[in-house]
Amino acid sequence: MNYHLQFRSVMYLYMFAAIIAFPFILCAGESENFVEHEAGFYYTIQKGDTLWDLSYRFLDSPWQWPDMWSENSQIANPHRIYPGDRIRLFQRKDIEIWVEKDLNKDVVEEKEPLSYFYSSIDKIGFIKKESVTPRGTIFEVKDDKEMISKGDLVYIRPNEDTTFIPGNKFTVYRTLKPLRDRRTNSYIGVQHYLTGIVEITKIEPKFAVASVVQSFRSIEVNDLLIPYVKKSPKIILTESKKELKGKIIVSEEHTSIIGDNTVGFIDKGNINGVRSGQRYSIFYREKKRLDPKTKGDVYLTPVDFGTLLVLHAEETTSTILITSAEKSIYPGADIHLPSR
Repeated sequence: MNYHLQFRSVMYLYMFAAIIAFPFILCAGESENFVEHEAGFYYTIQKGDTLWDLSYRFLDSPWQWPDMWSENSQIANPHRIYPGDRIRLFQRKDIEIWVEKDLNKDVVEEKEPLSYFYSSIDKIGFIKKESVTPRGTIFEVKDDKEMISKGDLVYIRPNEDTTFIPGNKFTVYRTLKPLRDRRTNSYIGVQHYLTGIVEITKIEPKFAVASVVQSFRSIEVNDLLIPYVKKSPKIILTESKKELKGKIIVSEEHTSIIGDNTVGFIDKGNINGVRSGQRYSIFYREKKRLDPKTKGDVYLTPVDFGTLLVLHAEETTSTILITSAEKSIYPGADIHLPSR
């Protein structure tokens, strides 16, 4: 009898423990998934790392480690972090762009590079001097739908010298009105506005049928196709170009005001040394009269009020993401790499 009572007691304890633990296990799983897919700057933990050291390296102060911990809900114990885990870095307002500090300059070790995770990388467009040559054109949609979205079937007219194969994927896009410099009216290029991804499902003698597998924006009849090239959402941060100065051309959606997490374009590209993963500051510079009695004006010291990350670089322009903005940004805003 005592044996059965003891067995029941043990079983009840196990069941109670499982009920209590389940929500925490579920929560931990959800947190881990959230961190994996949330846009932001990331660092992969190496052997010997501590939050104290990482706080000093990236935030210029070891005392910022509680804030770093609070940004990473998947870390149960701040004193136990493990190699291979990824942590999300936050940016202090008084530090425009991070500068890694070497904790031990005598020890040369290969570090995991910092990265920025941007899950929407496939939908960002670009600006080129000349429009790219399309492989085909959507000329009809099944059932004459006005709104083309994921799962819909579209009919594609191939361009000359284009052969479609079932299973091939294509990025759908359209070109917008050519862009010109707001001040000089000089020609900048043509914006390629991406609307989705289609997969070829059937080949007919004079056209192809495709299924919409992703719809970033409203896909329309007469949208164009180029081969789909998968991009990694993990953008490795790299050294920025010293003394580079440029301007924000426009936001991707042509909004009058640009803010945090907005995709846009700058007027500098590969020929200027701009590469994916570089970071720059957005600044303004006031012009003031030095002496009321004279007509001479002087420019005051530049004031940084935002940061951007280069997502993709073309020859003369680049696609960027605004990663922080202390106030509204407008097309034509100046960018640079601030001097230390």
